[in-house]
Amino acid sequence: MADRHSSVRAPSAVFEPVATHGRATLVARRISDAIGLGLLVDGERLPSEPQLAGALGVSIATVRDALTILRERELLRTQRGRGGGSFVQAPGEIAVAVLEARLLGTALVDLRDLCDHYGAVAGMAAKLAGERAADDDVGLLRGAIDELEAAGSLAARYRAAARCPVEVAAAAQSAQLTGAVIALQTEVGPLVGLAYRDDDGHREAVRRQRAIADAIADADGERARTTTEEHAGELYRRARDLHREMRSRR
Repeated sequence: MADRHSSVRAPSAVFEPVATHGRATLVARRISDAIGLGLLVDGERLPSEPQLAGALGVSIATVRDALTILRERELLRTQRGRGGGSFVQAPGEIAVAVLEARLLGTALVDLRDLCDHYGAVAGMAAKLAGERAADDDVGLLRGAIDELEAAGSLAARYRAAARCPVEVAAAAQSAQLTGAVIALQTEVGPLVGLAYRDDDGHREAVRRQRAIADAIADADGERARTTTEEHAGELYRRARDLHREMRSRR
């Protein structure tokens, strides 16, 4: 039972189709965001170019251009011959730098809009989870929160934090909402993941996730929704403050 929802966790959104504008840049950004979040780890081999093109809904030429961008940023290395391919090249300090650059490159008004959107979608998923979740759904969610609490490295925290709202959406028993939450994780994670990187922020994230799980376990959908929306608001405030702090240091 523990892996019942594993197929809908955040990493699966990394290779979903992208929009048409500036496709190579969008593909490169999605992969670099995933590296920054620890969803793609140092030394991990990417799918082949044809596999990436098919999964992302772009041409092989677009994938090659995106991989070139990532190699120029020293986030990938390419190995030729048997057993070759494109491999992630991102020790911890590089991954954090990727996230910081992404946050700094986002206007505060866009950051607020994104967190508002996330709060609305994740909030509705939490409300429905409070109305529909079975006991094993709650168990999976609490397991994800335990994983978040135990996470030590930044990458482990990001992965666990991304799993929690996906488990909530899966508990809502809505494929559409689950897909929407997964897609939003790839946008929200890079922008607000840094906000909870210190130990105090980490403890606060665990506390808020437990409050959401408790509301769902109590079959109180409205409280689950409100708590989730408050969490999204807190994510924005923390990310905004960090954004301003980093700007002031430049």
